[in-house]
Amino acid sequence: MAKLYFNYSTMNAGKSTVLLQASHNYRENGMQTYLLTAQIDDRAGVGRIASRIGIGSEADLFTPQDDLFAMIQGRMSQGAVACVFVDEAQFLKPDQVWQLARVVDDLNVPVLCYGLRVDFRGELFPGSATLLALADEMREVRTICHCGRKATMVIRQDETGRAITQGEQVQIGGNETYVSLCRRHWRAAIADGSQI
Repeated sequence: MAKLYFNYSTMNAGKSTVLLQASHNYRENGMQTYLLTAQIDDRAGVGRIASRIGIGSEADLFTPQDDLFAMIQGRMSQGAVACVFVDEAQFLKPDQVWQLARVVDDLNVPVLCYGLRVDFRGELFPGSATLLALADEMREVRTICHCGRKATMVIRQDETGRAITQGEQVQIGGNETYVSLCRRHWRAAIADGSQI
């Protein structure tokens, strides 16, 4: 029975690595997968999911306006799809998460979503909030804070390394922009705008 999965974490936890490995496992066994990633995040190149450890794969892009059920159904008309993988799932709109749930329920295809749970302000992304509400199974991809504790939060930092507490929810960036921290160190950084 197909399920909707939400694999979540902070930045730099290896979500894309896990996604790419899982897709590889399907393909190695002769099954086709369908990979999607957010058009807004082109750090690895347009239409590409890549990991910091150097592995990558081509993927179709989704925008906030896309009907993901229709996209996946269209891809399935070209041949069987054993599993759908969605990277950068925090950028999904709530109605797109419902569309992915329809893929699971109506097309009987598992959908594995990978993304951030919270933003730099400690607030849920709308896509992540809807995935937390609808997912059949949730898995945390873990990473650590500089202190060795589990990192559950992320700060956005300026060019001097100081924590930023205001701004747009979405700003694409990597290690130069974001740092994953445990809740205690996130609170300290946010409270005094300290340098990490």
